[in-house]
Amino acid sequence: TTPGLAKGMASFSKWLLLALGWKLEGSMPECVHQSVVIAAPHTSNWDFPYTLLAAFALNMRIHWIGKHQLFRFPFGFVMRWLGGIAVNRESSNNTVDHCVTLLQSASADLQIVIPPEGTRSKVHYWKTGFYYVALGANVPVIPGYLDFGQKRVGLGPPFVLTGDIEADMQQIKDFYASFSGKNPQQFVLD
Repeated sequence: TTPGLAKGMASFSKWLLLALGWKLEGSMPECVHQSVVIAAPHTSNWDFPYTLLAAFALNMRIHWIGKHQLFRFPFGFVMRWLGGIAVNRESSNNTVDHCVTLLQSASADLQIVIPPEGTRSKVHYWKTGFYYVALGANVPVIPGYLDFGQKRVGLGPPFVLTGDIEADMQQIKDFYASFSGKNPQQFVLD
């Protein structure tokens, strides 16, 4: 986006979040130019607009992963303009490799937003694609959150992955323990 449009979107998004009663927290670390941003809890269709508002308000340059049905006519153009990357969850399509390449070849700031739950429905295990994208691109994971219980949205501190997936995932999930999704019964951190 152009600098003027980005500044205007940031101001409007901050104003709208405030008007809706939400508190914006955190910021992108200045030293982090490429990253994978986790979008959790993901329990409602409302997560998408609030995540976009937060991304605009925080001046993030994002791409995000979404199911391919979101990209059908007539909304496909808008979804791609907003940074969407269509994923067909029913077939193997090298999404991890594609995202790694996007991050490694980025000449400017770029954050790829991935909901680790992979769906708004209740799941007992997070998908690990976000982990392997960050590890493959050698970028940090930044926890993005929507806490409907306290009406706060923002970013936590970056996690530098060690390659020990069990320990890293536990540390990341521990960060999310205090957050509540729009449908809290669907957010499980087992």
